[in-house]
Amino acid sequence: MQTQADRLKLTLLGTGTSQGVPVIGCECPVCTSTDPRDQRLRSAALLTYGHTNILIDAGPDLRQQMLRARVRHLDAILLTHEHNDHVIGLDDVRPFNFSSGKPMAVYAQARVAEVVRFRFAYVFESPGPGLPRIELHPIDVNTPLYINGLHIQPIGIWHGNLPILGFRFGEFTYLTDVKRIEAEELTKIKGTRFLIINALRRRAHPTHLTLEEALALIEEIKPEHAWLTHVSHELGLARDVSAHLPPGVSLGYDGLEISCP
Repeated sequence: MQTQADRLKLTLLGTGTSQGVPVIGCECPVCTSTDPRDQRLRSAALLTYGHTNILIDAGPDLRQQMLRARVRHLDAILLTHEHNDHVIGLDDVRPFNFSSGKPMAVYAQARVAEVVRFRFAYVFESPGPGLPRIELHPIDVNTPLYINGLHIQPIGIWHGNLPILGFRFGEFTYLTDVKRIEAEELTKIKGTRFLIINALRRRAHPTHLTLEEALALIEEIKPEHAWLTHVSHELGLARDVSAHLPPGVSLGYDGLEISCP
């Protein structure tokens, strides 16, 4: 039985795009802003359930994110897809391997797992002391999984023409890099209380939701509250964007903690 101590908490570890914010060499108002809400690491989130910590995506900022959030142990990693800003930080699981004495459980679609095996060939082909230890587990979009008793429902979404995953766990649904969701998968999301969804910018983009598209999808899903993530510097200053969002929608920021009452 779930207790108060076991309630779900989601921490947004990074809310930026593949380049992060500020962008190297950019001197726009967002990239030169001193507001912490305008400084975004690559998108990732930490799900906490009692003593269980589950990371969603392992991008190039993983080490910094783990240190900033003071994560002392990690039970598993869920991968949404294989793009570098979501997987390339897997080498940094080594401290967790050393402290637990176990390989890191990484859950991914078969296609994504093959990419991980290729990019981290040294991990799988010549394992040895000092190298990360990763144990890959397949995910089927139609089959829920359980990690330490927590029910997790994979959700099939489209990142342009690439089929990727979102995840629902209890009252939370986490969707990043989504452009469209088919009706069948949308039924898995309906009824969610808390939605985290990407909103890249205002201009049209072939593989990510714009702000207008994200707001329309939020209106269709009708969560109790939604937070925007995977935000580009092109969206604008956090204070300006936040001032014009509709009720029940907030701009996510790095370090935001969302708890289920």
